[in-house]
Amino acid sequence: MEIPGIIRMGAFVSGVGQKTIEEPGLEIDGHGDVLRLIARGSWLIETASRLEDIVARVQPMAQNRAEIDLCQVTALDTVGAWLVHRLELQLDAVQVKTVFRFGNDKQKRIVEHVCKSDAYCDIEPPRESALLKLVEDVGIATVTIIVNFGALLSFLGNVFGRLFRSILDPRRIRLTPLVYQMEVVGLRSMPIVGLISFLIGAVIVNQGAVQLRQFGAEILVADLVSIGVLRELGVLLTSVIVAGRSGSAFAAQIGSMVMREEVDAMKALGINPIDVLVLPRIVALALVLPLLTFFSDVMGLIGGALMAWFTLDITPSQFLNRMSDLSLLNQLYIGLIKSFFFAGVISVSGCFQGLSVHGTAESLGRNTTAAVVESIFLVIVLDAFFAVFFTSVGW
Repeated sequence: MEIPGIIRMGAFVSGVGQKTIEEPGLEIDGHGDVLRLIARGSWLIETASRLEDIVARVQPMAQNRAEIDLCQVTALDTVGAWLVHRLELQLDAVQVKTVFRFGNDKQKRIVEHVCKSDAYCDIEPPRESALLKLVEDVGIATVTIIVNFGALLSFLGNVFGRLFRSILDPRRIRLTPLVYQMEVVGLRSMPIVGLISFLIGAVIVNQGAVQLRQFGAEILVADLVSIGVLRELGVLLTSVIVAGRSGSAFAAQIGSMVMREEVDAMKALGINPIDVLVLPRIVALALVLPLLTFFSDVMGLIGGALMAWFTLDITPSQFLNRMSDLSLLNQLYIGLIKSFFFAGVISVSGCFQGLSVHGTAESLGRNTTAAVVESIFLVIVLDAFFAVFFTSVGW
């Protein structure tokens, strides 16, 4: 008599070494109050892919209890036991209580072991050694610095080579982008540079007067603001503002062109990106930053003079007379000399980081940030170097 609900597979015998794999199958008997699932054949890893389809197609009927009979299973390993356990979980998910019927104790031990192993447990990720992590980070940072330094030297060599060729043949200089960059970097930066320098000059006088008043030497605020602005603060503030404003713009503009493959298109057309994108920005900033520095110096002195007039009753004529007694020309020269070097640092850093973008938005943002940070850092380092140098030579 045929038993209803039989799920069968095509008969096969496969030899693995001396092991014969019998036909696996699963018989479903839905008569009565208990759903009987009778397994037969070899439930092994070799038959797992076929048995998985059989187990997945099992659907409970109206019963709320089930019996999984393994007495006719001729071979069972942990993979087969896992499929049996998975069948139990399927029935349990639809509120069907399951019991097992084993053919021998070995089957019982394997199935019970698999069921216990399926219990939830917290897995702690392996703890990394803080020392090893530190050494790894230092090593990665060192290699990155060395690689970037080598790329920067190559970039500088390329820039100086193209610049030298442009000096020998002025027809290579692209005047349109040069004038445009001078307008963007210089003319459009004047309002923010002038405002900040004006306020800084006023703050220096205000704070310096508090200390000098104790000695009755308020007039010396003219010395303080004149030397401070002309020698240090004028060029330093201007360079920091330009680094944040124009250095980031250089990196973002060139980096976006790299992302859109416009730089690759230039190379394919035989156009050197250094001539078109880098040199106009470097030359423009080298010409404009000294002028911005001079403008910043003037605005800082005006701010200091007005603050001295309103708070200390030092008239502008007295302020100018005191300034004329000082040797301020050297201080102005020092600031202008430093501005040329600062311009080179800012423009080279911005253009280098822009050309180093790797084609993703994340890389563009990271390199733009790096351009600003590197520019400001190098400006301050160079300023400290020049301070020591000019002091040692008596300036």
